[in-house]
Amino acid sequence: MATAFIGFGSNMGNRIDFCDRAVTLLSLLPHSRLDAVSSLYETEPVNDGAAPGPAWFLNGVAQIETNIAPASLLEICGEIERSLGRDSENRKGPRTLDLDLLLYDVVILNEPALTIPHPRLHQRRFVLVPLVELDPDRRHPVLAQSLRDLLAQLVDSSVVRLLEPQPHSRYGSRPACSPSPIAGPSS
Repeated sequence: MATAFIGFGSNMGNRIDFCDRAVTLLSLLPHSRLDAVSSLYETEPVNDGAAPGPAWFLNGVAQIETNIAPASLLEICGEIERSLGRDSENRKGPRTLDLDLLLYDVVILNEPALTIPHPRLHQRRFVLVPLVELDPDRRHPVLAQSLRDLLAQLVDSSVVRLLEPQPHSRYGSRPACSPSPIAGPSS
């Protein structure tokens, strides 16, 4: 079994419901086990060439143990996005759901359809904060630094704040006693 981290986010409609449904579907994957789900974070939209719109995102990360190969897992993530209303014609715009395969064990892939680790993982506060919550000492396979160190060095000043109150989780896998990562500037 491989440990995979999948980022999820939504900035359209009932964001909590879309995130909850995405995690539910990830928990049902065959040959897989949902191990942990980060807290939910409200995050400022980052315009890095995309046009996500002005609505803030809810973001989090799911950790799964799986025997599904990375390319197949990415394909399943795309199917989950489409099933929850993701507009495949306007992938850079506002979205009901976005799923990104962030890490897959220590695998390094650089293929046209799939790059692992996610190529911008180390540059995005909205990805690193929930990742650090789940596994702060995990090392980035390419940069050979811990996720905690990558977050501490981050220059991204976008706002990432813990959603309060956290919605009830049916998964029972959100870390209850982990220290709160540094979430960066807040407003």
